[in-house]
Amino acid sequence: MFRWSSTNWKRLLTTRGRGRNIRFAVNRGLAVVLTGHVAGDVIRHTEAVDGRHRRDQLVALRSLFTWAKRQGLIFRNPTSRIKVGQNEYAMLQPLLPEHVERSVGAATTPAARFVLALAAVHAARVAQIAALMLDDLDLGNRRLTIAGRARPLDDLTPKLMAEWLDHRRRRWPSTANLHLLINNQTANTTSRASNHWISTPVRGQDATLERLRVDRQLEEALTHGPDPLHLAEVFGLDEKTAMRYADSARALLEQAAEQHLG
Repeated sequence: MFRWSSTNWKRLLTTRGRGRNIRFAVNRGLAVVLTGHVAGDVIRHTEAVDGRHRRDQLVALRSLFTWAKRQGLIFRNPTSRIKVGQNEYAMLQPLLPEHVERSVGAATTPAARFVLALAAVHAARVAQIAALMLDDLDLGNRRLTIAGRARPLDDLTPKLMAEWLDHRRRRWPSTANLHLLINNQTANTTSRASNHWISTPVRGQDATLERLRVDRQLEEALTHGPDPLHLAEVFGLDEKTAMRYADSARALLEQAAEQHLG
């Protein structure tokens, strides 16, 4: 019985999807639980992995055994006293220049170039870009409001914005849609453009809009120092996210200093 337990336990841990885990366990009658070795097996297996992988596996196991106990299939949850711990994130890494250059080359339309700037310069999320309205622009004061936060405009963004607005006026002169970014599907409606349309020009590139957004925030931490309060103020980040960027920037700066001294 224990031979089956130790052999199939790893299969159970690595099977994707809670439903498949549950069906696999139930079909076997939860034999692994009945051996009395389960808690030890969980600990021994998860000690062989670390960081996010360990946490993900423990979370999945807790979910599985909580369900089994609720269904009356087991009397005791062997994972109930095993601490999951906080999620550990890998250190963020800056994008390679050639990856950014390829995405810039892929942005061949006024809309795509403007969207790229919003992500790469202002760290705007795809959904935030799609939700922008015309009255979020304050060209006189060189400001753009993104997700309720007014951001000062750099030199590049207004140029790309003007290029897009000129194209927008010529392409859809009579549109009543007040969203900043529109397309053939939304110009005759009041709906926002889809996230898919916003993301399409750089989909498949290493430097996606999301990667560019992350890279911009990391660049801020590297340039102005790994100060989470500064990052939270500039980008509206929550405490944990700001700390993650600050920690990654600090580690990267320390690595660079060590390499310079070496």
